[in-house]
Amino acid sequence: MPTPAKPYAVLVTEGKSHRTKAELDKRKKGEDALATGTALKERPEVKRNPTAHKEFSRINKLLLAIEKNDAIYEPVINRYCMMQAECLDLEVKREKIYDQAQKLEKMLDDLGSDVEFDELRAVISDLGKIYGAMLAIDKQVQSKRKMLLEIEKENVMTIAAALRTIPKKTEEKEDPLLKVLRGG
Repeated sequence: MPTPAKPYAVLVTEGKSHRTKAELDKRKKGEDALATGTALKERPEVKRNPTAHKEFSRINKLLLAIEKNDAIYEPVINRYCMMQAECLDLEVKREKIYDQAQKLEKMLDDLGSDVEFDELRAVISDLGKIYGAMLAIDKQVQSKRKMLLEIEKENVMTIAAALRTIPKKTEEKEDPLLKVLRGG
């Protein structure tokens, strides 16, 4: 797969492009056409969630730095921030469940050999349920992490794909002398 074309800003900054002014102008217009010119906005549900809001602010700052803070990415970025918050929430719940399992195991150790069979079975059953809940949460977290990774890949690929759609060269106008010589 060929490397994507360099954005206009990079070509201008490098100052060593072999492209003509017409090619550079066409590239700049092509890049400008890919943006709405409207800044990214945070959705209300993201604002209400402290974790999602913090993530949105972080990403918004990064996008501003690379001049990609555009409303075209708004739905995906907001969804991504909410999913990050949900992931963190699930991880906190998992830790609480793990703490409860540790307490039950300590209680079981403290009882030692004085425990009756029915009590032992009940505690072991409770531990099994707790560990089952932890596994269920882990599956949810893994699923969300996979979705987050897909969003991250798609965002990068979308920006790169957008840059690849910008034509690298201007259309060549036929030389008038060649046209006359060909009988045109």
